[in-house]
Amino acid sequence: MRVVYSEELADLATSMARMCSLATDDMELATHALLQVDLVSAERVLESASEMDRLAVENEERGFALLALQAPVARDLRQVVTSIQLVQDLSRMGALAGHVAKIVRRRHPESVLPEPVNGYFAEMGRVAVSLGRAATEVLLNRDPEQAATLAEQDDAVDDLRRHLFTLLTVREWKWGVAAAVDVTLLGRYYERFADHAVEVAQRVIFLATGEYAPSPDEDPRLPESSNEELVRQFNQADRDLRGRIESPDDSGQIA
Repeated sequence: MRVVYSEELADLATSMARMCSLATDDMELATHALLQVDLVSAERVLESASEMDRLAVENEERGFALLALQAPVARDLRQVVTSIQLVQDLSRMGALAGHVAKIVRRRHPESVLPEPVNGYFAEMGRVAVSLGRAATEVLLNRDPEQAATLAEQDDAVDDLRRHLFTLLTVREWKWGVAAAVDVTLLGRYYERFADHAVEVAQRVIFLATGEYAPSPDEDPRLPESSNEELVRQFNQADRDLRGRIESPDDSGQIA
């Protein structure tokens, strides 16, 4: 009986890694679609949503079944509960890749991005995919030291988004409101994808050590950047604008 239980826990862990890998593949493909104006790639990302949904439902059900039938304790309990929590992070990563693909589809055959911001999104996509791959690896190897390094990589996405804010709000923007809205939303999607990858790593740290590592953004010792007030103001404008423009059928919900 114990052998079967251990196998079920291992299968659940592997399935979590599968979800992370799939979400990362989707973000890589969505970034290609964004940069290359590739509608076929965007549609492939959207088609994979059903597989992510299936895995999410299956893994949640398996986790709750293990809680109900096996009454795990100590480390096993942490693993089951953490797996249930991970489903939400991994589902959001897949959904965020889908939001990128939806913008590509909505603007096709036109390019979503003005030429000056292509490089920003190429780099944000690269870092986001790298974080997703690293999160997949730590889900499999449960190495807390490797997991702790993901937060440092996430800083690169945050910095790139701040530069985008500057481009949109300080310099003259001549590509219109629609392009500004798309750039704002896309920047947020990549930032949140990276944040969820870091959250996955932090849950792995908790699983391995029993201690939950706080996000660097929550560290009160970190100094405010020189444009922090600008960032706060733009974030508020970002939220207000998205609330006005998002439709019920294609909301691009961010979490």
